[in-house]
Amino acid sequence: MLTRTQQSDVLQLFKALADDTRFALYAQLVQGEQSVGALAEALNVSEPTISHHLGKLRQVGLVKMRASGTHRLYSIDMGRVTYFKAMVGQIDHLDLSAEAGDAAWIDSLNVGEEDRKVFKDYFSNGRLIQLPTKQKKLLVVLQWLTTRFDPHRDYTEREVNAIVSEIHDDYATLRRNLIEFGFLRRERGGGRYWVTPEDEKGTGWVEY
Repeated sequence: MLTRTQQSDVLQLFKALADDTRFALYAQLVQGEQSVGALAEALNVSEPTISHHLGKLRQVGLVKMRASGTHRLYSIDMGRVTYFKAMVGQIDHLDLSAEAGDAAWIDSLNVGEEDRKVFKDYFSNGRLIQLPTKQKKLLVVLQWLTTRFDPHRDYTEREVNAIVSEIHDDYATLRRNLIEFGFLRRERGGGRYWVTPEDEKGTGWVEY
């Protein structure tokens, strides 16, 4: 019988590979270690998009990265793959109901009881059902949403929209909230976005 943690791991694996680009990335990396540039060329996808999806695969442990000089090389984490194979082998014992999936996903967030209730009330299958009207609950959602961005790189508005729309269709409102509450910074004119540095958090809306 799978434990709650193991169920969460398997469900996150399925969600990660349900995306066409991530599945293609995994298949490409099965052939061997590759750089972002090589993967982008092979799949005819932009390098920022490749980096975004590699981040998702790394989150579930399917992919690992090593530095080689100024380059970053990515490969399949075979130890983790072996673990997943063992878990999937027990699929007959996996509770795939929507309620079980949501509970396992919330468990994986490692949040407190109060925040947990926000995710339980406003999310289903990893997506936001509706925007919270109370600011305190909205801030919980925005704080979590910020973790989907890499703090070490910049984003175009199109890339921000793509990431946010994975969570909710009204990406424009959520993007504006991320800016107004100081979770993201935006260059004047909206050409460049980045995660607010720790020493600047709490300062509200700033344009550069």
